[in-house]
Amino acid sequence: MSNFVTLLVEDDAFQREAFADLLKDEGFEVIECTTAEAAELIIASTGKELQALITDQHLAGAMSGAQLAQYARRRHPHMNIIIMSGKTVEPIPVNTTFLQKPFTAAQLLEAVRD
Repeated sequence: MSNFVTLLVEDDAFQREAFADLLKDEGFEVIECTTAEAAELIIASTGKELQALITDQHLAGAMSGAQLAQYARRRHPHMNIIIMSGKTVEPIPVNTTFLQKPFTAAQLLEAVRD
């Protein structure tokens, strides 16, 4: 999976570290950040090598995971986007995968690879 870059946006340090470790163990390059605003800057300055966005729905700051997903979709129309949450998120942006927390490692990896 060389050059498969995933942006992981999660404000809970424990969860972010666990997800990042899982992805790195599977060969993904992972860029981590804690806010949608920080992720926006990364998305705006990154080209096609950024292939996936995994974001929590509920983030610190003014922007939600769904809003970040919409921003990312405009910048990178073919990006694989996954929103995760312990609560149901409605509406899910078009062409976006929703993962209900808690989920298994296999479910996360399957969503990223799709």
